[in-house]
Amino acid sequence: MLAVEYFEVECPEPVGAEYYKQITNDVLLDHNLLKVIEKLHIYIDPEVTVFVAVGILRPITTVVRVGDIANINPQEGKMTLVISDETYLARMLKVFWEHFGKDRVEQPDRFTVILYNVKEEAKGLENIVIAHPSESLNKDLIYAFRCISPEGFRLRSERFERGKFSFVASEDTLVENIDELVRAKFALMGEVP
Repeated sequence: MLAVEYFEVECPEPVGAEYYKQITNDVLLDHNLLKVIEKLHIYIDPEVTVFVAVGILRPITTVVRVGDIANINPQEGKMTLVISDETYLARMLKVFWEHFGKDRVEQPDRFTVILYNVKEEAKGLENIVIAHPSESLNKDLIYAFRCISPEGFRLRSERFERGKFSFVASEDTLVENIDELVRAKFALMGEVP
């Protein structure tokens, strides 16, 4: 796994900064997002009640194929797939239902999927694309930063463009100089928003 090149938590209270750095690390690790973030700067000020996260994303060019999450065992009249990674199982089932029909797809347990009478249609089964991780990345990041930001900071502003993102949350009406604050935090990372 690639490490985040730049990761800083800025807070007027040093102990609070350390806690938020650990919380951020844990949440991003739990949501499998550390590998897609190249740079991250978080600013939190409890006096002003503002939370700002800005970052740079690594480009995501890979897709997930059936062969990436399952071992395929062809048998007489059926193909049994042994699932090694459940992350994309629901998406794979949806693709199979569309491609082969629900009546030919069975899931007897969470680690097994059986395809019946699909020998001809299943040529190249291991190469069928089941997910594009970049499609849900923005939604996943927003969810993660909602978990990281302080409880009660419900007013939010999120922006994603050209591989950069900002997430701002506050307990009160967001202050008008948010764009200025976001630009300043990008500058600390050596980036222009």
